[in-house]
Amino acid sequence: MSELVVPLDQLTMRDVARVGGKNASLGEMIRNLGSLGVTVPGGFATTAEAYRRFLSHEGLDAKIAERVEGLDVSDVRALQAAGADIRAWIMDVPYPADLETAIERAFAEVERDGGAETSWAVRSSATAEDLPEASFAGQQETYLNVTGLDNIKLAVRRVFASLFNDRAIAYREHHHFRHRDVALSAGIQKMVRSDLGASGVMFTIDTESGFQDVVLVTASYGLGEMVVQGAVNPDEFYVYKPALKQGRQAVLRRSVGEKAVKMVYSDSAATDSPVRVVDVPETERRRFSLNDEQVSELARQAVTIEAHYGRPMDIEWALDGIDDTLYIVQARPETVQSRHGQVIERYRLKQRGDVLSQGRSIGQKIGAGRARVLGNLQEMDRVEQGDVLITDMTDPDWEPVMKRAAAIVTNRGGRTCHAAIIARELGVPAVVGCGDATETVPDGDAVTVSCAEGDDGYVYAGELDFDVDTVQLASMPEPPVKIMMNVGNPERAMSFARLPNAGVGLARLEFIINNGIGIHPRALLEFDKLPDELKTQIRPRFEAYGDPVEFYVSRIVEGVACIAAAFAPNPVIVRLSDFKSNEYANLLGGDRYEPHEENPMIGFRGASRYLSDDFRTCFELECRALKSVRDAMGLTNVWVMVPFVRTVEEARRVVELLAGFGLRRGENGLKLIMMCEIPSNAILAEQFLKYFDGFSIGSNDMTQMTLGLDRDSALVSALFDERNEAVKFLLTRAIDACRSAGKYIGICGQAPSDYPEFARWLVEQGIGSISLNPDTVVDTWIFLSQ
Repeated sequence: MSELVVPLDQLTMRDVARVGGKNASLGEMIRNLGSLGVTVPGGFATTAEAYRRFLSHEGLDAKIAERVEGLDVSDVRALQAAGADIRAWIMDVPYPADLETAIERAFAEVERDGGAETSWAVRSSATAEDLPEASFAGQQETYLNVTGLDNIKLAVRRVFASLFNDRAIAYREHHHFRHRDVALSAGIQKMVRSDLGASGVMFTIDTESGFQDVVLVTASYGLGEMVVQGAVNPDEFYVYKPALKQGRQAVLRRSVGEKAVKMVYSDSAATDSPVRVVDVPETERRRFSLNDEQVSELARQAVTIEAHYGRPMDIEWALDGIDDTLYIVQARPETVQSRHGQVIERYRLKQRGDVLSQGRSIGQKIGAGRARVLGNLQEMDRVEQGDVLITDMTDPDWEPVMKRAAAIVTNRGGRTCHAAIIARELGVPAVVGCGDATETVPDGDAVTVSCAEGDDGYVYAGELDFDVDTVQLASMPEPPVKIMMNVGNPERAMSFARLPNAGVGLARLEFIINNGIGIHPRALLEFDKLPDELKTQIRPRFEAYGDPVEFYVSRIVEGVACIAAAFAPNPVIVRLSDFKSNEYANLLGGDRYEPHEENPMIGFRGASRYLSDDFRTCFELECRALKSVRDAMGLTNVWVMVPFVRTVEEARRVVELLAGFGLRRGENGLKLIMMCEIPSNAILAEQFLKYFDGFSIGSNDMTQMTLGLDRDSALVSALFDERNEAVKFLLTRAIDACRSAGKYIGICGQAPSDYPEFARWLVEQGIGSISLNPDTVVDTWIFLSQ
């Protein structure tokens, strides 16, 4: 075989200069990882020498060099004109005879192995592409479902021409790559029939936080171009690497994407339309496109690839709908989060405006400017430096204008779509998958785009004030006490875990139930008995999980596991659900089961609720979920905390109930903690501690119970003060009792976050840990260390 064309299975990463990073990586995996379970379709590649031979033919290279000399790529019109000229020249010049012969021979060999009916993907691989310092991904064209020699040769020519797409020319200029130093290889790879299955992208790192112990898998039906382009909102799965390595249940979290359309093979044999986009049936949209076994298998292949390359990777995969096999079709270095060091930027809105649109947040920053709502690329001149770009979706042709934007907002796309990838690389916030942003955000109005509030990103009316703090993690002093965090939102856990911490002192189960489920547990347990109207409201929420009760348990598992994995091996203290009756009644179906109470704050809550016949079956589901997190997933850093235990007898009974539901104190290292939040808890501390491994002080309830006031009442709110001497007396009593017994003592109430001097008083009393709201961790840490 000549040096103009090389079979993929003869390539390694030493061949980047010959065939580009993408094709070299395919060869590397075929040769070295096949025996380790990584499955990559075969094919062949044209070399950089073939590309240069093509351009030198009939003096085309000199003509191109003259055309780009002095080109100002910020002048969009000039850039478009130059690109169009060069691409037309490449399409017109004939193949050199030796290159054409080499392609014909190589295709004859792979066609003989794959069969005449096999279709092929023809992709670009630039010799400067997919290097760690920059991402050229997606800048050249990809052609799918290509059949027959003539169409292969045409696709290769089109791939060559795509090296001079407008975005590719601009990207090389911005990153100071000389045009003559970048050559192109065309990879001809056997198509995976994912048009009959599913496909997507996965990263061996969390793309938002840089957390390295997970694999993020995105998936949708049909060919992968729809996910890469951001034309669909895909399903998302997080897989925990340590659990995967141990052969345990490893899927941390699942999110059902809209998956409204998919790309499939066209019925037409026309060269220009080998694929088409069709609607996905409504019933399929509501289901996951992969099962847990397939997600875990993908993650195993991803981890194998990451270990081989020794760095976080960005991987495209495909599920063949005929042979039901999962294939890897591309792998390249992840180029954004892997560059982040020991510096954290914290963005915080100082005010909020009307929400104009919301979607999936990309990054954790805030940006503001004039909204420019664009219907197509022909309007790109309207976007000025510092504007907020709002459009349906982006592809690589949009990159020159994206570089001007203070923020990017799209109707379509998920976290691995084109807009998300480019926003991360540019370091600007983006909100993708909004659905309606081009309709609800007025063109020309001032807006603020916030990605600093968790998984959801918001577009607010007006330019809002916000703060930006920079934290140098390496320079943080040693504090005099363990600093933990209060975490309710699992979606932010991986980001919060980057802050210095000793674990989570309070993980609120009710946050997970309210935001991740939103349905009263009895309504799910008794789903078959519900009125049809209520069933219609509830069914779409659990449909992807198949069963209403499985949905409830799985969503709790996912929420707790995400927090536990992010902070492992540090302890994560999970408080069992502490909804009041009025809060439970607000869940879907809740008004059927909850009593009306004059003062729910001191009513049917905590241990009393768990022990009641009316709620015991619901409580068992919580226990089942926590047992699964600890035993099935191996996250034994989860401790269990019981709130609002009124009497010592109630303590004894609830500990017995937990044991009966599989959460036995001391078994598999399980620690049981009690919220110390009622005066009786401190007064009889030694007796309560017989049943628990320690206390976590709830200063909010302790204050209202000690001072006899309703903290929800504005009439007496001025009297609410955790620093009251009577409250401090009880806290000291609790701290002393735990220290004398050699048991855990911490505080998870609001007071230390609000009053740094109160935190210092707690340290002086001998508190073992202080759990703070994440936004106060750094400031309180520094204050206590002085």
